[in-house]
Amino acid sequence: MIRLLLADDHAIVRAGLRALLDSAADITVVAEAATAEETVACCAATEVDLVLMDLRFGRGKSGVDATRALRAAPAPPNVLVVTNYDTDADILGAIEAGACGYILKDTPPAELLAAVRGAAAGESVLSPSVASRLMTRVRTPDTTLSPREIEVLRLVADGHSNREIGKRLFLSETTVKSHLVHIYSKLGVKSRTSAVARARERGAI
Repeated sequence: MIRLLLADDHAIVRAGLRALLDSAADITVVAEAATAEETVACCAATEVDLVLMDLRFGRGKSGVDATRALRAAPAPPNVLVVTNYDTDADILGAIEAGACGYILKDTPPAELLAAVRGAAAGESVLSPSVASRLMTRVRTPDTTLSPREIEVLRLVADGHSNREIGKRLFLSETTVKSHLVHIYSKLGVKSRTSAVARARERGAI
């Protein structure tokens, strides 16, 4: 029997997932959590084999934060991310934090159940679109933005100056400019506005 925890801040999403999972004879939902902090606390108090983890919980810590905390535990549960977000930064952040799988919420029910069983066994499980993004990233590493470059570009998109970005990320203004030069080169653009637009086209931010 796979003991599963549902972690999502939307009650209706948890209810829908529970209804599907309850139909499987080999899966039992032992707990639900609406925040990252609650997820970690539940896993500390309840024996869980697999966590179905959303990435965004509104205020507070993210699903990536919770995944990292859970995987650092002495007897960690496996984590399968189930989300609407499929940007490179989201996917890589979750996998680097220790998630063994990453699927989207529009995954067909039969595929979701198969993903749950695979992830519970520690297998790597990816939605086809997510697998495709990762393969593209591997094949074109020179044009892929690093996590730090994505951070810089997100702040540019929010309208911050180089000086403000430096203060937020604890970088010198010169280092911020250097990151922007690399970003422009990788994206094949010559301005901040074009860089943001191109990155959004690629789903990088």
